[in-house]
Amino acid sequence: MISRNQTEKLAFATVALASLVVVLPALVIIGFLAAKGAFAISWSFLTQMPKNGMREGGIMPAIVGTLYLVAGTLVFAVPLGVFAAIYLAEYAPQSTLRRIVRLSIVNLAGVPSVVYGLFGYGLFVVTLHFGKSILAGSLTLAFLILPVVIAASEEAVRSVPKSFREGSLALGATRWQTIWRVVLPNAAGGIITGVVIGVGRAAGETAPIMFTAAAFFLPKLPSSPLSDCMALPYHLYVVASEMFDAPLSMQWGTALTLLMLVTAMNLVAALIRARFRRAKCW
Repeated sequence: MISRNQTEKLAFATVALASLVVVLPALVIIGFLAAKGAFAISWSFLTQMPKNGMREGGIMPAIVGTLYLVAGTLVFAVPLGVFAAIYLAEYAPQSTLRRIVRLSIVNLAGVPSVVYGLFGYGLFVVTLHFGKSILAGSLTLAFLILPVVIAASEEAVRSVPKSFREGSLALGATRWQTIWRVVLPNAAGGIITGVVIGVGRAAGETAPIMFTAAAFFLPKLPSSPLSDCMALPYHLYVVASEMFDAPLSMQWGTALTLLMLVTAMNLVAALIRARFRRAKCW
């Protein structure tokens, strides 16, 4: 008969093995990209304009365009997603409609990104006449990550102990003051986690920006939100599948740059999340 101690060790070994199975492929991919792309990364590669039809030069416009798209996505998605989560968690009554809305949000998180791209093209590019632009691309990506932001933010808000709300209300604060000064600061860690997941997905998507924002070749920086732009995911797709004579160093360097950019954004967000978690009093 297996003792409790042996059962615990078996369970621990199983969990450790499962974690290794998940982490090891990611480490292999990162190591492979680093080995292939490290020789292409240089200051000139990161800061120069592309030349000779993107066969030479750097990827500066693609980096800047990606940053613009991510920033625009955050501007539209975070306030809308957080306020929607607050309404669902704090104000919406328990009803069939609320359950339908929450189920719809979960289902929207699984919609393929190309569908969002076609939606953004039809609404923002054609109907609202934004054209292929940073604005249209940012709005499309915002809709793409909204389900993730809403779901994560709602869970974070609901995880704040009810006693915090009761104590604030007992001291004379209004319901909104309680949410703004008590609930949101304590839920910030979970909210940022959802935003990080969404941003990581938005920064690496190709299909939505292909229809709404990304240019095939644009050796200059965008001048306004209504300008189109180059972006790292679409640039990588182009040099890897559409330009068969493009140097392999350009492909691997672009892939590694995109990975480094997403990793850097996740690291910054993790530091911010850790700061909020240290400030929590529960």
